Amino acid sequence: MRIISICPSNTELLHYLGLTSQLIGVDDFSDWPKDIEKLPRLGPDLSIDMNKLQSLEPDLVLASLSVPGMEKNIEELERRRIPHVIYNPQSLTDIQKDLLDLGKRTNKMAEAKKATEWMKDEINQYEKISNSIKNRKKVYFEWWPKPIFTPGKVNWLTEIAYLAGGENLFQDVELASVQTTWEDVVRRKPDIIGMVWVGVKTDKMQISHIQKREGWDHLETDLRTEIFKLEESLFCRPSPRLIIGMKRLAALIHPNDFPVFLPEEEESYIKKLQVT
Repeated sequence: MRIISICPSNTELLHYLGLTSQLIGVDDFSDWPKDIEKLPRLGPDLSIDMNKLQSLEPDLVLASLSVPGMEKNIEELERRRIPHVIYNPQSLTDIQKDLLDLGKRTNKMAEAKKATEWMKDEINQYEKISNSIKNRKKVYFEWWPKPIFTPGKVNWLTEIAYLAGGENLFQDVELASVQTTWEDVVRRKPDIIGMVWVGVKTDKMQISHIQKREGWDHLETDLRTEIFKLEESLFCRPSPRLIIGMKRLAALIHPNDFPVFLPEEEESYIKKLQVT
């Protein structure tokens, strides 16, 4: 099967099902696994080169609505009658459903079931530990610094925060994405600030950017708020890799309660999931 993915999370779904070898093209932002480095690039996920995509003659295109503006890609796929499927997960359960749907479409149901069972087992294990934690950490995820955007209740990071023994600072807002102000963040008294700027590499984010803001001295001195740089790839993409982000966050904020985070072992286990 000739498959194209036009957003990073869908590229990752394919890898969990052992379908990377069937990819013939991806968007510019897909960067995992390394096997895709030499594939044709079709432009940024909000502006896919549809002429180039069509010229590759795909049997299936994996499209997405996870970011506002992706609608025009889907409109063009429909206009050109290119076979495609649209995923728009908002939760860890939605991601499991997408895995099973993709497994059915690609004759990879055994792999899909194995991957979803892995997700469920990890979630259950961490939920048990999380439920026993009394000192939950209030986590502020900063998606963008100016204007400030952060996930609200209707987002997988609310689940991830809870499973890691914390709570999303903006879980009271019934939205997937919340535009707010730094003043509001300070008023809410976060214990943890997770810098996870969308589209920005971790090594390009500077913690000093937050430390220069008015009110940081209060958070640091009076509340002992900590700032951590988090990987966009483990927290902002609706794929099974969010489970790895969950493990990373849990070990970071409750190191005495959760298992040590070992990224090399996580990558190794992904390969085992693909063997049925």
